[in-house]
Amino acid sequence: MSDKHPPHSHHDSGPIDLKGIARLAMLERSLEPDFPRAALSELGAIEHAAERDPKDASIRDLSDRPWLSIDNDDSRDLDQLSFAERPQGGATKIFVAVADVDSLVHQGSALDDHARANTTSVYTAAQIFPMLPERLSTDLTSLGEAVTRLALVVEVDVRDDGTIASSDVYRASVQNQAKLAYNSVAAWLDAAGPAPERVKADSDIAEQLKIQDRVAQALRKQRFEHGALSLETLEARPVFDAGTIADLVPEGTNRAKQLIEDFMIAANGVTARFLERKGFPTLRRVLRSPERWAQIVALAESLGGHLPEEPSNAELEAFLNQ
Repeated sequence: MSDKHPPHSHHDSGPIDLKGIARLAMLERSLEPDFPRAALSELGAIEHAAERDPKDASIRDLSDRPWLSIDNDDSRDLDQLSFAERPQGGATKIFVAVADVDSLVHQGSALDDHARANTTSVYTAAQIFPMLPERLSTDLTSLGEAVTRLALVVEVDVRDDGTIASSDVYRASVQNQAKLAYNSVAAWLDAAGPAPERVKADSDIAEQLKIQDRVAQALRKQRFEHGALSLETLEARPVFDAGTIADLVPEGTNRAKQLIEDFMIAANGVTARFLERKGFPTLRRVLRSPERWAQIVALAESLGGHLPEEPSNAELEAFLNQ
């Protein structure tokens, strides 16, 4: 941040202008807090969601499948769905659908230029600066309940031990059959709370969640056997009252969040291998062993633990769990 005082800083007698501070921080980091006029003009020309062309055989029709979403209670920008087929021959086929935003926001457009400038939606305590206009992110490209949308689908055959037997990537039309929320689904899966209303009303949704949870747990177990670490960073979600922050609620992980996390990690791996087979260059971050191992060993000893001199993800994971 610069030395300039943002609007209504603590040097003023009035209330702190959090939105002004957020906008100033965006600008100082060369981000765009507002959509350019050209982008808004393009948005105004979009009349409805993209639809599947029945003559295009490359886009499959999977809208009748039992897709469901799990997200925050108040989320409207739903970008992921999943469903699983009943296991056959020692493997379960899972499907992950990601909103096909490119069907409406084309490369090189003003909307695309803005998205590329910010690269992500920017979340601040005072205001969210969405990467795409809300009419797109929460409506025309959102995988909302009971609406048909285009999506990129990652199909994965997962063996009982969590290894991947085969996979595919393609476009399809999908329809969200049940909008569910992390906390209530996690409580039900852990037998620590009642079934969410949608789950209680539909045994097929309940079965879907149980199958997906079982596959996710197998994927997670396989990841940890290959050296994954269970690191968790707590985040605080601001609660507003009349435009003022009234509370900060800690947001930790839970079983439903892990389900989505494990499916997305699997989908990312499938996508990377798909692009590699097609000859497309990709960027990946690979950490083959923990960095600054000597410092980690010293920290473990100061806490009464012991780690070997040579890096070992398995030993480090055991220490973290302890």
